[in-house]
Amino acid sequence: MTVSRRTFLAGAAGAALMHPLALPGSRAKSAVAADRAATRARTPADRFDPWVETVSAALHQNVDVVSRLVSGRPILAVIKNNAYGVGLVETARILEPRPEIAGFAVVKAEACLTLRAAGITKPVLHMGLFGDDDGAELVARGVHVSLTTDDAVARVRRAEARAGKRARAHFYLDTGMSRMGVPWHRALPWMEEVARSGIQVDGTFMAFTEEPDFDPEQLRRFLDLVRRARARGVDAGALHAASSNGVFHLPDAHLDMVRPGIALFGGYPSDWEGERAMAELRSAVRLRARVVRVERLRPGDGVSYGRNYIAERPTWVATIPAGHTDGVPREAVEGACVLIGDRLHPVIGAVSASHVVVELGDKPTAAIGDVATFVGPDRPELHPNAVAAATGRSVYDILMHLSPSMPRVVA
Repeated sequence: MTVSRRTFLAGAAGAALMHPLALPGSRAKSAVAADRAATRARTPADRFDPWVETVSAALHQNVDVVSRLVSGRPILAVIKNNAYGVGLVETARILEPRPEIAGFAVVKAEACLTLRAAGITKPVLHMGLFGDDDGAELVARGVHVSLTTDDAVARVRRAEARAGKRARAHFYLDTGMSRMGVPWHRALPWMEEVARSGIQVDGTFMAFTEEPDFDPEQLRRFLDLVRRARARGVDAGALHAASSNGVFHLPDAHLDMVRPGIALFGGYPSDWEGERAMAELRSAVRLRARVVRVERLRPGDGVSYGRNYIAERPTWVATIPAGHTDGVPREAVEGACVLIGDRLHPVIGAVSASHVVVELGDKPTAAIGDVATFVGPDRPELHPNAVAAATGRSVYDILMHLSPSMPRVVA
């Protein structure tokens, strides 16, 4: 079963953007985070604990695919939530040199500042609400802030006063998502207030519910509001609305730029089979660990908690030290496979917090130290959407639940 972001959640370039500001470092904790990210990129060759590989070639291919789908429009790359599990700094450093990438968008202030501390100079958009302390530092570091509340003018003015420089901002409009932003039906006077204040507005954006019957109405509301605002002298800047789902399914929403996330990392957002027929995306992430035990079960021997697997004949098995705390779905026993060498092996027993056991078969075809891959571009069965389908999870779940404590290594 394909689980879209919408059903998963229900159940559980504008020119202004194209002129980055060159900035000094950031606050100490952001610098520490960037240093830690750089350190994590060096993992020992004999590491047994799990790690994540950021597959640079796949990221480049996916940028090419998205750019083609949107007829070359600028891409504001959404790298929220640790770049969908792939690695915030690693991903930004790979993508920043691409001319198709107009900038980056995240939802947490700390992520914005970490990017600046890591040397990212292209525009960064903070798509959340900021307090006075964070606001001042975001403005000081040249991060574009979102105007999301009725008191946005006062909030930005306080940030500018403390930062000693002007802010760059985007209107965030709520056209029916009811999550963030000022509701469209009362936003016009507010936009006029912002315009009168002199705050520099570089863009205007919204988020779709990804409900096919409702998305066109959201777009109509958005464009009608922007048209009326511009008629009253409001500079709305570059318009952006299309996430990865919109890239595939809402060409009318591509506007001045697009704002994809998961598609850049190889994930199909809503309709895996249909979207794959439109474009081939590669997984930009591998989840890996090394085999720590190989043993032969006797008939009647059980595996892991609950003894859900009982050997019916002599069977070789391998233990891999990655579990559900690392991002391996508990449901992997329902049909997911692990690649060791050139062979795929089914997950058996139960996925515990830190370990998985796989069935090798009649022969010990793996050895201690062999690399095991749970998710990656190496086999169709390991594509994030394939793993999601095998486990009944959302592809967003597969990627975003990769533990941030694991090292990220550029491959």
